[in-house]
Amino acid sequence: MLVSAAVCPHPPVLVPEMAGEAAPELDALRAACDEAVRRLRGADAVIVVGGGPETRSYGPDAYATLTPFGLDWTSPEGEPTDGAEPLPLSLTIGNWLLERQGPDVAAPRNQAEPRYQAVGFDAEPEACMALGRDLAETADRVALLVMGDGSACRSEKAPGYLDLRARPYDEGVARGLGNADAAALAALDPGLSRDVQAGGRAAWQVLAGAAGDTADLTGELLADEAPYGVGYFAAAWSRTGRS
Repeated sequence: MLVSAAVCPHPPVLVPEMAGEAAPELDALRAACDEAVRRLRGADAVIVVGGGPETRSYGPDAYATLTPFGLDWTSPEGEPTDGAEPLPLSLTIGNWLLERQGPDVAAPRNQAEPRYQAVGFDAEPEACMALGRDLAETADRVALLVMGDGSACRSEKAPGYLDLRARPYDEGVARGLGNADAAALAALDPGLSRDVQAGGRAAWQVLAGAAGDTADLTGELLADEAPYGVGYFAAAWSRTGRS
């Protein structure tokens, strides 16, 4: 059963060393992500979910790295083992967020390592929901760290330029995350999401599927920003009496 979830964005500049002198611009967002991740404590299993080229899980030999983005950072440190695969960006930033919190979050109650699950950016909503239901059944107390960016069309300087539909889209996502409204996330339209370049749509719909009965789920929106014309959200969900 899903007992808690943290929702965070995954831009490389969330890592201060990637942002350089601009790092303070995201201090508040970084703090909100840290708070959301801290609330995952006490689960039997922590699963990081984020968009990728295809829907697949990653084994224990997978590694996180920001080397392709210009930062000499890899986790775990050292040379990857033969045959090890790099995590996609979304899961790499999820790994980085977990490491910031230390073993209390990164190692659940049974001391198992976090699991990493990619979902295809273009996966159909029902496939995302089904994946979420499956993940929620893997342990008695499951916590998800859900990585996803909002629209990338909030201004003329945004990566996707300005699309007037982007702000209302992000406002709907923010409401859904803040209210733990799984139905609102499940209803996100893949076509519109693609048009406004919202990379988090599939991952949010995995969360919607994992939520199950939402009667005792509560949500809190911790951040809703678009500093570079891209929507960034941080939110925390918890199940009453089970977190």
